[in-house]
Amino acid sequence: MRRRLRLTLAYLGTYFAGWQRQRGVRTVQGAVEEALAQVFSQEIKVVGAGRTDAGVHADAQVAHCDPPFTIPPAGVVAALNARLPQDVRVLQVQWVSPAFHARRSARGKRYRYRLAWGPVLPPWEGLRRLWLAQAPNLDRLFEALALFGGTHDFRAFALSGHAGQGARGTVRRLFLVRLRRRRFRADIVLEGDGFLRGMARRLVGSALEVARGAQELDWLAGLLSGAEDGPPAPTAKAHGLTLEKVFYRVPQGWGVNL
Repeated sequence: MRRRLRLTLAYLGTYFAGWQRQRGVRTVQGAVEEALAQVFSQEIKVVGAGRTDAGVHADAQVAHCDPPFTIPPAGVVAALNARLPQDVRVLQVQWVSPAFHARRSARGKRYRYRLAWGPVLPPWEGLRRLWLAQAPNLDRLFEALALFGGTHDFRAFALSGHAGQGARGTVRRLFLVRLRRRRFRADIVLEGDGFLRGMARRLVGSALEVARGAQELDWLAGLLSGAEDGPPAPTAKAHGLTLEKVFYRVPQGWGVNL
């Protein structure tokens, strides 16, 4: 009988070239597969819920793999964390049905982009929060973010190389777009049924252009409508972005456009 292990991972993306294994560079998938190979004495492929780009962090990335034998979950957590680098931690493991698939079973994701301005950030916070030289106009930022809620063709917000084939193409639905502020900090929270490559960072980058007065709301609305005129969507820096949660059940309230 095939055994499937579900892993919940957290990592600091600063020193990784992203999630996906690549030859000759340090990746999260590569680090986890190397640790699993040491624990189970054979190569094991890991499938993630999605690919985070270089420099992007995760609080609760989900992955699965099919080891050759079972170990109690607490033992797997301890064994993997003893072999993983300090900037990757296994938070939880579960033995699950072989029908579970980290990517295909997912129903949505939550991303958080962290901003700061004013006082200089301590280094540990600066690794995960974008520092702005000037305070953004939060009213304009809110207005820009409000355009993203609902179902749109987000192709203008995808990085080049995104595979938009299949029935969904580049259409996605955002169920929650929220701006949270406290003093010299602000968090942008995005929840949706899926995100194109680079989409979360380009949504934030575009909204910040409006917030600082470099672009108008009409420009942003044009990107959402597919208009080709004007500059492309800018990409916010990776270190401000964190994959916060992968949903495997549809949360209450997701049935309504925001």
